[in-house]
Amino acid sequence: MTLAGREAGIELLETALADCVAGRSRIVLIEAGTGCGKSALVDLVAERAATAGALVLYAVGAPEEQQVPLGVLRQLVNSEQVFALPRPSEGPGAPSRVEAMQAFCAELRELSLDCPVVLCVDDVQYADRESLQYVQYLARHARTAPVLVVVAGAAHAPAQDPAFTTELMRQPHFRRMRLERLTAAEVALVRGRREGSAPVANAVAAQAVGAHAVGANAAAEAAASASDAAASDAAELHRISGGNPLLLRALVEEAAGREAPEAAATGPRASSFPSPEPGGPFAQAVATCLRRSGPDALALARAAALLGEQATAARVTRLAGLDAAAARRGLAALEASGLLETSGAPQTSGAPQGPPEGLAFRHPAARAAALEECAPRLRTALHRDAARVLGEDRGPVLAVAGHLLAARAEGRPLDCGPAEVSVLRDAAEELLVRGDAREAARLLELAAQGRGDEHAERGIRVRLAQITARFDPAAAERQLGALLEEARDGLLDAEQVQPLAGLLLAQGQVAEAAALLPAAVGEPAASPLDTLVDTTAAVGERLLHSARLTDATVAPLAQAVRSLLCSEHPERAVPWSRNLLEEARRCQAPGWSAVFAALHAEALLRMGDLRGAYTHATAALEALPERGGSFPCAPAAVLIRACTAMGRFTEASRLADRQVPKGLLTGLHGLAFLRARGLYRLAVNQPHAALADFLEAGRLMEDGRVDRPAFLPWRTDAAEALLRLGEGARAEQLALQQLALPDAQRPYVRGVSLRVKALAGDPKRRAAVLGQAVEALHRSGDRVEAARAMAELGRALQADGSAAKGSAMVRSAWNLAKEAEATALCREILPDAPLTTPPTATTRDRDRAPSEAPETAATTAKLSSSEQRVATLAAQGLTNREISAKLYLTVSTVEQHLTRVYRKLQITSRGDLPTGLDPLPTPTPA
Repeated sequence: MTLAGREAGIELLETALADCVAGRSRIVLIEAGTGCGKSALVDLVAERAATAGALVLYAVGAPEEQQVPLGVLRQLVNSEQVFALPRPSEGPGAPSRVEAMQAFCAELRELSLDCPVVLCVDDVQYADRESLQYVQYLARHARTAPVLVVVAGAAHAPAQDPAFTTELMRQPHFRRMRLERLTAAEVALVRGRREGSAPVANAVAAQAVGAHAVGANAAAEAAASASDAAASDAAELHRISGGNPLLLRALVEEAAGREAPEAAATGPRASSFPSPEPGGPFAQAVATCLRRSGPDALALARAAALLGEQATAARVTRLAGLDAAAARRGLAALEASGLLETSGAPQTSGAPQGPPEGLAFRHPAARAAALEECAPRLRTALHRDAARVLGEDRGPVLAVAGHLLAARAEGRPLDCGPAEVSVLRDAAEELLVRGDAREAARLLELAAQGRGDEHAERGIRVRLAQITARFDPAAAERQLGALLEEARDGLLDAEQVQPLAGLLLAQGQVAEAAALLPAAVGEPAASPLDTLVDTTAAVGERLLHSARLTDATVAPLAQAVRSLLCSEHPERAVPWSRNLLEEARRCQAPGWSAVFAALHAEALLRMGDLRGAYTHATAALEALPERGGSFPCAPAAVLIRACTAMGRFTEASRLADRQVPKGLLTGLHGLAFLRARGLYRLAVNQPHAALADFLEAGRLMEDGRVDRPAFLPWRTDAAEALLRLGEGARAEQLALQQLALPDAQRPYVRGVSLRVKALAGDPKRRAAVLGQAVEALHRSGDRVEAARAMAELGRALQADGSAAKGSAMVRSAWNLAKEAEATALCREILPDAPLTTPPTATTRDRDRAPSEAPETAATTAKLSSSEQRVATLAAQGLTNREISAKLYLTVSTVEQHLTRVYRKLQITSRGDLPTGLDPLPTPTPA
């Protein structure tokens, strides 16, 4: 019954009351969904009856009093203290129930002789059986008396006495009325009256009971005059409340309470109607409706709230544990009150079967209120049963897994069988596709605790470690311990060993990974670092071109980048590591981001980009949720070396002085940390401590069969410390040993080895050997090491009597070190040269060879930025091919630039290039 219907209902009640005053009996049954205004109508009848001079007897049924005999009847009698209720009993001589009912009816008929009598019973669905029999008897035997019986009850409630309503309907003076929820237009009218400054509560109450006459024209006029914002608000109000007057009133009052401070602070609101909040008046009204709808409806509401998007009538019925008839009544009651709405089409026989008809709460706050009606223990049991129900229906694996996870989250142990374990694994993989690695890991943690064969459980733990590595490498590393022991005992098959080995490689544990792989693939063991170091750049780039970043490829891709770093073309590692870092960030995998940020930082450090190395190493550490395990040693090592080279010794010391367990130093990351700490100690004049670090790194590398100078040249590091300690012979021996190894064919290893050999060897051959070192280091791309060797060569030339040429070489070394921001090396090369401003013309003239043409600002201004970059590198001694690789240009373009440089500067050869050109930033590949 809409507002117009309510008007008709009011007229019906007024007519019934008038008939009663005129001396005729009437019976009216009011039915409505919970919160839809039946109690308000009963109150209205009682108020108007009292005004008309009638005797009003009033009672309200309550669930807790439903089993109290004659509880409702006693309320009726005691409400006005008009007569004493007979007390039938089983004792001898006591009146029978029929006699008591006759006495009750006679008393009311006698009272009606003085004034009309109106009996109002609200929430009759909770009335006790005995009281209903009295009311039923009165309806049959008071037809000629001025007695009006108004009974109100919730629609679809289970009847205590099925014959009660039927008996009332048999009476000729019986009328029945049904209250429906408000329509959208009626809600708009309620909203319009509120905006018209009518008191909110009164406006809603008036609409709920139909106290004011409202015609179709008035509703149309109100809707036409409403603003767009008000219309939008009204539509939202109807959508959320479903037209339930109680919920509507709670919504309006909640909004009014929230709008007042907002309006005072920001002025009139122009946005849509504010959404109700969990625990607010609306949520409390929902809870009241649920409790007053009866235990069956409440159980169904809990089930629907728990199932969420997967709720259907059939599933909710099974989860609530109700029979079909009880579920049908309960669902009808919830829909009648507007708490639940259906979606989809009902299934009919003979028609194509579409999606099942769904059930949903109209607003999340209503669903939350229903869930709040569940105690924790009950919620745990419901989640467990919901997983079973959805599993039986082959529901979405994510939904089933979510209920299993929620059941465990309540704090009670959960025993998962093989079928549930399978669901958890499938759901975890689906979550990974969506990029939610953390939730996938939670599902696998639960699956690993389930019942199943041990082989499957080990496979789950391997997969869990893989997924955990996406966001927490330290946690993944902790999970590897037990798996590694089981692999050594032969308990893992090849399918499980392969990903385990990949995880170990990503953690830098190459020796452990190599020890596992032969057993898995049937190949003889090789030196663990051979594959990494000896893979050619072309092979590594083919993998980088073809593979997409996944759990299975993250380790091979990281190894491919490391191979490029150890190859003769380390500059190629820079764009590849940057691309993989960007892809890891797109995958929202902070663990992967940390891995490739550390590799990118290492690649930049290898090329002498100290600032970039510092930035990305810092980002790698910040991406880690915790600093445990061996992996943080990798970015920490880059940071220590970058800070040391830039002269930021305090910052480097904070990292270098950190206590690292010895067990973490055996992998590649730990070895890199040992070397970085040694280089820092050498820079701050602690040669003994530095030597200890370098020799320890060498011992660990030899013990682990990973002694490859292409990865870590510990011998020349130790030789430098020995030179500081005055042990030149031992230093030269270590340098010669490194030169005798196959890795000495690589430009970087050859360059650093020749530099140390020159410093430790015969001074007469020093300049020649240093020249070879400079040439090799230029080819390696490492600007800092090249600058160091150039400075030593300049000093050697000065010692040999070529002061001008030596000074020019020293100045070039200083410029190259300054370009790389290697502040510590700049101070070592030219302690008095200013670092904040370019060298003055006087200084440049003093250090330039007499044969060189003077350089002026006007001269350098003639060169374009590209020409200046090429000229700067050519002045530093790089070949055209090396310049092309460094600037990502073709050799022919470099030659053309140099031709124009010679013409603009009016020189004829590379040897005439000025050494004081201000370096410009080196471009990076897109």
